Amino acid sequence: MTPPDLVQAFDSVMKGRYANRFFTDQPVPYDTVHDILEAASYAPSGANIQPWQIHVLAGQAKADICRDISATHAREAAQHASEYTYYAPDLPDLYQGRKQEFGRVFYGALGIAQDDAAGRAAQTAKNYQFFGAPVGLIVTIDRRLEKGSWLDLGMFLQNVMLAAKVRGLDTCPQETLAKYHRVLRRHLPIAPEDVVVCGMALGVRDAALAARRGVMERAPVEAFASFHGFEAPPARDTGE
Repeated sequence: MTPPDLVQAFDSVMKGRYANRFFTDQPVPYDTVHDILEAASYAPSGANIQPWQIHVLAGQAKADICRDISATHAREAAQHASEYTYYAPDLPDLYQGRKQEFGRVFYGALGIAQDDAAGRAAQTAKNYQFFGAPVGLIVTIDRRLEKGSWLDLGMFLQNVMLAAKVRGLDTCPQETLAKYHRVLRRHLPIAPEDVVVCGMALGVRDAALAARRGVMERAPVEAFASFHGFEAPPARDTGE
């Protein structure tokens, strides 16, 4: 049987993971990043095809890409777009409400008003510096693959984030970097058949700055799961 303390520790890692946007510049060693990716590679994938491809950036390579993307974003953001659609163009009310609540909590915690377009733009621009993290990942997948392989990729990325967290590191997945795939191709050997899915910041959390983050609530299990064939469950202690 799994020891209770291991269960508690694993649950704590999962629940403690969040998209951190405040990093120190403390370097992350090559071996640590390698170990994270090796552990993450044990994610499940249909027929074991392992569809993920990762470009790991640090040092001057990362600095050059950040400078190029940041300049492009400032100059001609409207001319760039991801090669896939992340959000449905007409989100159902449930999900649109959650998206709006995210914006309220996220920007509110940073002291950025809803009508402060300049403040929001400045915050968005930090993505293109990987929020100051010393390591950035660029994630690609073969565009000829179907949705199932994107599910596989998502499980791999979750593994990356958990493997980093258990090593005392934090992450922030960043779809917005996919908008600048043309810029990334100038710097990285991304195959024509590959589509840039996202980036990810990786590093040591700046605890003082991260204290400003807004805490995102999760829906209770009862809101998304229905149980069939179980006996009536006992009343759960909610701690209230």
